[in-house]
Amino acid sequence: MRMPQPDAVRRVAVVGSGYMGGGIAQVFAAHGMECVLVDASAEQAQRAVDRLVDQAVEFESAGLMPQGSAERIRRNLRAAPSLAEGVADAGFVVEAVPEDLALKTRILAEVSAACPPASIIGTNTSAIPIDTLAAVVSEPTRFVGVHWMNPAPFVPAVEVIPGEATGSDTVTLVHELLLQVGKAPCPAPRSAGFIANRLQFALFAEACRIVEEGAATTAEIDAVVSNSFGFRLPFFGPFRIADISGLDVYAGAYESLEAAYGERFHTPAVLTELVEAGKIGVKSGEGFDRYAPDSAAELAAMRDRAYSALSALRPTIGWRQP
Repeated sequence: MRMPQPDAVRRVAVVGSGYMGGGIAQVFAAHGMECVLVDASAEQAQRAVDRLVDQAVEFESAGLMPQGSAERIRRNLRAAPSLAEGVADAGFVVEAVPEDLALKTRILAEVSAACPPASIIGTNTSAIPIDTLAAVVSEPTRFVGVHWMNPAPFVPAVEVIPGEATGSDTVTLVHELLLQVGKAPCPAPRSAGFIANRLQFALFAEACRIVEEGAATTAEIDAVVSNSFGFRLPFFGPFRIADISGLDVYAGAYESLEAAYGERFHTPAVLTELVEAGKIGVKSGEGFDRYAPDSAAELAAMRDRAYSALSALRPTIGWRQP
């Protein structure tokens, strides 16, 4: 099966007009792509279109979207009379119904039966394994996970998750489409939870344990996270933060944590291997990444500028301490 080229995909269909599906539709429409919104009825889809246009006007007035975005959304977004009609000539179909396996499999089966054989089908699932959903899709080479993050118009990342049968052309096309609409496509494995939610839910589980132990309140935990490592995360991921801090420091911290909490804080093998090899991060020139001799000062200067700018931004957007 020959896949369309990214520039040839002029029409996108989004199935599901809720908070996530509606936001996805706004993104495509705002970037000049004709977008058809599908829901349980034509009336429901039309109400969603009206809501999304009104919301875009508010976003634009508040400076959250560029000038002209609301008009582009008004011009490019329309409601589908039915699912079959909505996906009939779409080059890319995004399924964005609620995270319910039975519902998703039913909708995906209907989509794959109704859309053209060469259409790409993406599922916006948060955690369901892609191969589980691919089982109901005809021509699974054209099927791929596209995990958008809330709120879709403003969060850059979209995890792109190929299934076992997904073709490389499909992944490439979706990657290019996402770049065209201003998103940051992030390759992710097809295992449950992918990357974002495996990390997010691991953090949440530990936060819940702290509350259950009576060691801290939810407000205290939120304050610590948003003002400490969470404050750094807009600029650096966990491995870059570890390299900057020093992997030897991390190894020592793991010893204390494992002594207190047991096996779940056992030192990761990859961390031990790097430390034993003397690769302890920026200060040694190599850790999880490699660093040029003069990069430490540059990285520190960029870090300080970023943190200072974020500190200054907080009060301007109405941020308050948790």
